[in-house]
Amino acid sequence: MTYTKEAKILGDKRTFVLSDEIKKYTLRDIGFMESKGGKFILERPLDPSSPYNASIKLKVTISSDLQTFKIGVTSANGLKEINIFKGTDIEKHIEQLNFVIDNLKERSVLSEK
Repeated sequence: MTYTKEAKILGDKRTFVLSDEIKKYTLRDIGFMESKGGKFILERPLDPSSPYNASIKLKVTISSDLQTFKIGVTSANGLKEINIFKGTDIEKHIEQLNFVIDNLKERSVLSEK
């Protein structure tokens, strides 16, 4: 995943862009962690049964200048990008993904292109 102005989640038809109204304090309020380099990172598990189980997760990273970002669903260790739209028992993961994405849209972090 590379930093871009617009991005897609592997297997998803939607294209996301950063909102024009994005603010650093909003990112902190939502749960983004700020790295030493100034990037904002959010990781949310997509296991609806328990948020504490090591499972696939949504990872969103926003550059320090709030101009570019990357988004994807990764394995539990965060090293491999996964397509949750293929396979079995996908409804639960997609529902959880949509819940997190909707929250980011409501808080003016992301919008759909």
